[in-house]
Amino acid sequence: MNAIKNKVQLIGRLGAKADFKTVNGNTPMVRLNLATNESYKNNKGEKIEETYWHSLVAFGKTADIIHKYTDKGSEICIQGKLVSRSYEDKDGNKKYITEVQVNDVLLMGEKVKA
Repeated sequence: MNAIKNKVQLIGRLGAKADFKTVNGNTPMVRLNLATNESYKNNKGEKIEETYWHSLVAFGKTADIIHKYTDKGSEICIQGKLVSRSYEDKDGNKKYITEVQVNDVLLMGEKVKA
């Protein structure tokens, strides 16, 4: 039961090519934004479509897979957990970020050439 306390699963499309870099010497890392869409009917019966953007981060082999095999518009399914962190910007203001730390990725749709 403990494993489902902080679990995120999303299916969506990348807003841009993942931003790849290495951290701590040689650990692959990517940052990316994932769009998910939701549609519903409002109280007037009109169809409403909304897009939600999610900030994601991945490390290691998962980061390598995302970097090598996805591009802007790629459809992926991810599983991970919510993480929060803070930092100080260049003006000394404290900023807070909540993002999904991706543990698993499933590539969907058409293949992207590596």
